[in-house]
Parts: sequence; C-alpha cells; structure tokens
Amino acid sequence: MKIKNFLELKDFQKIITQNEKIELEENLVERVNESFQFLKEFSKNKVIYGVNTGFGPMAQFKISDEDTHQLQYNLIRSHSSGIGNPLPSDEVKACMLARLNTLSLGNSGVHESVILLLKELINRDITPLIFEHGGVGASGDLVQLAHLALVLIGEGEVFYKGERKSTQEIFAIEGLEPIKVEIREGLALMNGTSVMSGIGIVNAYKANQVIDISIQLSCAINEIVQAYDDHLSESLNGTKLHLGQQKIAAKMREHLSDSKLIRKRADHLYTHFEEQEKVFKDKVQEYYSIRCVPQILGPILDTLEYTEKILENEINSANDNPIINVAEQQVYHGGNFHGDYISLEMDKLKIVVTKLTMLAERQLNYLLNYKINEILPPFVNLGKLGFNFGMQGVQFTATSTTAESQMLSNPMYVHSIPNNNDNQDIVSMGTNAAVICRKVIDNAFEVLAIEAITVVQAIDYLGYKDQVSTATKTMYDDIRKIIPTFSSDMVMYPYLEDVKKYLKSK
Repeated sequence: MKIKNFLELKDFQKIITQNEKIELEENLVERVNESFQFLKEFSKNKVIYGVNTGFGPMAQFKISDEDTHQLQYNLIRSHSSGIGNPLPSDEVKACMLARLNTLSLGNSGVHESVILLLKELINRDITPLIFEHGGVGASGDLVQLAHLALVLIGEGEVFYKGERKSTQEIFAIEGLEPIKVEIREGLALMNGTSVMSGIGIVNAYKANQVIDISIQLSCAINEIVQAYDDHLSESLNGTKLHLGQQKIAAKMREHLSDSKLIRKRADHLYTHFEEQEKVFKDKVQEYYSIRCVPQILGPILDTLEYTEKILENEINSANDNPIINVAEQQVYHGGNFHGDYISLEMDKLKIVVTKLTMLAERQLNYLLNYKINEILPPFVNLGKLGFNFGMQGVQFTATSTTAESQMLSNPMYVHSIPNNNDNQDIVSMGTNAAVICRKVIDNAFEVLAIEAITVVQAIDYLGYKDQVSTATKTMYDDIRKIIPTFSSDMVMYPYLEDVKKYLKSK
C-alpha cells in the first residue's frame, strides 16, 4: 500500500491485521525534506521551542548550538520511563503507522530518515517495547512515544519473532541503521497523540466486532422466543429519526429474513379472541432486552461511527509542537499535541460497549431464568435438574465481568492532574482512557462468549436448529465445532476461551 496524503481506518486494518506492506509516495518524502530544510534555515538566530530551548517549564533556558543535538537524545532517554504491561503488537504497529503519517504531512521538520526507518519497522514486524503506563496525554503520549523514539535511535528493546530483544541486536540482524538526530527529531517523535490514536483504532475495530456479535445473538434470542417481527420493522423504527437505530433494525431484519421462528403479530394477536379470555397465552410484548435491541444498540453504533471519524481526523492531523508551515514560511507554537479529542472518544466508546455488555448479560439472564422465559429449564440445564448445573457457574463470570466494565466506565477525560511543574496544568489522560477502553471491549467478548454458548444450548433444547435463520445456523455450527451439546457438568473455562477466540476472529 502506498502512503499518500490521507489514511483511512480501513487502511490501518489492511496493514495491521493483514500485514500488507507499505511504500512511501515520492512526493511525500519530498514534502518531508522540504519541511526539514526550511526549519534548518529558519531556526538560525531565532528562538524555536525544542530546537534551541529547554523543554516544558525549562523552555526559558537557551541551549547552545553545540548542545542542541544532545538535547534531543537527553529528552528521549530521560522520558523512556514507562512501566506496566507492554502494549500489544497490533496497537504498537498502529501507533507507528499513525506517527509516520502525521510526520509525513510536512509540518514537523524531521529528517526523512525518521519516516524511512518507521516504514521498515512496520514492514518487518519489529515492535518497539512500549508500556501501558506513563503518558498523561497532554504534550501527547510523551513517555510512550519516547520508547518508540528510543528504538529509532538504536536503543531500548523490541519484540521480534515473538521474543523480547535489544534493539541493537535486531538492527544488526536486519541490517538497519538508527536515525541520527538533526534538529528536533526527538521532540517531533514524542510530541503527539499517536499512541492513544493507535490503541483507539484497534479499539474501534474490535468494537465493530462486538456490535456485530451482539446483533447476531440478539437475533437468535428473538428466534428462541418466537418473537413478533414488528419491533424490528422499518415502519416502526423509521418513526424515530436516529440512523443508528434504523441501521441496527435493518441488520436484524436481514439476519432473520429466512427464519421459520419469527412471527407476524397480525397472525396471532390481531385475530379474533374470546371475550371471556382474561389471560392471553401468548406474550403481547417481549422483555426490553429482546424487543428494544435497535434502540439500545443504535446509539452504540452511532457513537462508534463518530469515534471513527474523530480517529481519522486525528491521525491525518499535525499533532506535535511547534508546527512548521513551509507555505507561509513560518513556525507556529501551540498545543496540537493535546489529546482531549481521543480521550473523550475513548471514554464514550467504553461507556457504550459497557452498555452492550449489560444488554448481553440481561439477555443471558433471561435465558437462564425459567420463571421469566417460561420455555427453558433453569440455567438451560440439559441434564438432570438438581443434580446438574447447566450454565449456572458461568453466569457468575458474566455478572462479575459486566460489573467490572461498569466500574471502568467512569471517565478519564475529567481526571486531569496537573504535573510538569504545573506547565501541564490540564491534561487529557487520553492513553489511559484508550487502555481502559480496550479492557472494557475485551470484557464484552467474554460475556458474549458465555451468551453464545447459552444460546446454542437453548436452540438444542428446543429442537430449533433447523428452523433458525441461515445466519444463526452458521453461528450455531461454528460454536458447536468448539463445544458440543452437553448435559453433564464439565470444566467450562477452556471452552469459554476458545469461543472468545472464535468471536474475536470473526
């Protein structure tokens, strides 16, 4: 894939998940060189932040010409101070691609060697060691991006072919040369939102997956209870002017188009009934977790689509400081590195994914509670009641996991803590927000895995596998390859893990 002027999220997926190799357009490299040469000339006899000054609250200190290069190395090394779990390789790859893209805009004044080496690291699956903890998301992802910069200068550590190795060793194996700092390569690499954006892009991809899975399982439950179809109709959902709701309802209608179980209300409740009939045999309406799916998943889809738009804007923006404007022959100082846009979107995304998880947990409870579904045995137990336990044990896992997501949904966006001698007096906490959002999404996969197993057990109990829609039957067959129908009690955790992996691979 050729990197040009604008990257879409689908381009990231091709590069991250399908390992598509990247090339750089010739005019892109020319643009970077033009920016570098302009800054080199412009910065002579001028005070330019981070070129010939200290950093942050020490910007008032002039740096002598002979120390300017060492200044950049000092910045990178001193801020390589992260800790905690390493970021997953797909998130780091997304971060590198985002950083390459923003530096390629020609607003950063870096030497071309920076983007050329980033390209090689991406194409050769060399993943810098970057930790979860460290950044406050104000001057961007300073600490996490310092670890990326550390690798680019040939230091630090990387993951290579599944092993954690020294950068120096892997560069020697691959024949790669570290960059040499020219003007402001350290600051340009570190001032930016590329880590929170990279994690955010992976989060958005996985959030799309959990929405699709939730739609599939919601459809299957509608089949299990032989729900009426009017709550999914275009006529009903069209009267509420939210595109997300309308899209979800349309997806559900398509999924259920050939189901033999979904009923028409007119055939059952709009026909003659006896005046003396005081209690109807058929439910007039289903529980909210069954008939309000478009209204619940709709705002979740709308939120995700807006988040994707913000992410695309951010990765295609200049998000460091200062900004080099070659056309105007000027350097502008400001705060494009501030991560509030991404922080807010990650908080919103984790809130809506938590709501999706709550929907899954309530649907699960509906299936397990025979008193409210009135068609299934307690805990969808296909064995001997009282002797066997069915899905009773895994419900505890679903409930506790959902509760954790509810707690994690408190926003990071409003948790600013001043630091950096109060220079950074209000910060975004964007990377923390993105990491916590990832945890919430992973939790959703776990609860959906438990719900999926319960759904196929219910289908078997009712003997519906040949009456469900083609789409539900495909899901049923896939899950049954992982976990056969069971009536005896067995250790469940290996199956939960395998079904979770299956759902994440969809």
